[in-house]
Amino acid sequence: MNSKLKKFIDKNIELKASQNHELMQALSVENYTRGTILLNQGEISKNCYTVLSGCVRQYITLEDGREITVAFYTEEQAIVLFNSYKYQIPSEYSLVCSEDVTLLVGSLASEEKLYSQYPELMLVTRKMMEANFGKEQDERTLFMSLSPEERYINLTRNRPDLLRRVPQHQLASYLGIKPESLSRIKKRLSNATNE
Repeated sequence: MNSKLKKFIDKNIELKASQNHELMQALSVENYTRGTILLNQGEISKNCYTVLSGCVRQYITLEDGREITVAFYTEEQAIVLFNSYKYQIPSEYSLVCSEDVTLLVGSLASEEKLYSQYPELMLVTRKMMEANFGKEQDERTLFMSLSPEERYINLTRNRPDLLRRVPQHQLASYLGIKPESLSRIKKRLSNATNE
């Protein structure tokens, strides 16, 4: 029995003990090592994920080979490249494990089966998707209204764990700036703090 999965289920779903055990047996938990590609841009997404531990990076590769980081997913965050997954069309994004990860893995077929057996799971999934959608909208709007320095400050307040978990060049890409600009911002803020 995966303790991370048990903790996640206990926190999010109210089931009888027997149902809880059955659900844990029905769910697929997979471990992946750092650097594992979960999906390449242009492939069709066959799976959705929930991060039980670790960090997954979502990015797009431009024609010139540059990678633009779009998102980082960490503990208890769902990863669904919705258009590709739901409509079975090529993905605009790639997913890679930035750390060793433990993921709850689902597919369209397994979802339907689980939802029919555990209607409570559909409600939990819907609540998680609604919360995630609202949060992403708010974050996107805020991101567009902030300067690069304000974006970095916001990141340090809201997701400080990423500062130690993710390479600086990927953080810079995520913030929409060059690594040198991120270094200057960090230095400027550090100097201001030390004065």
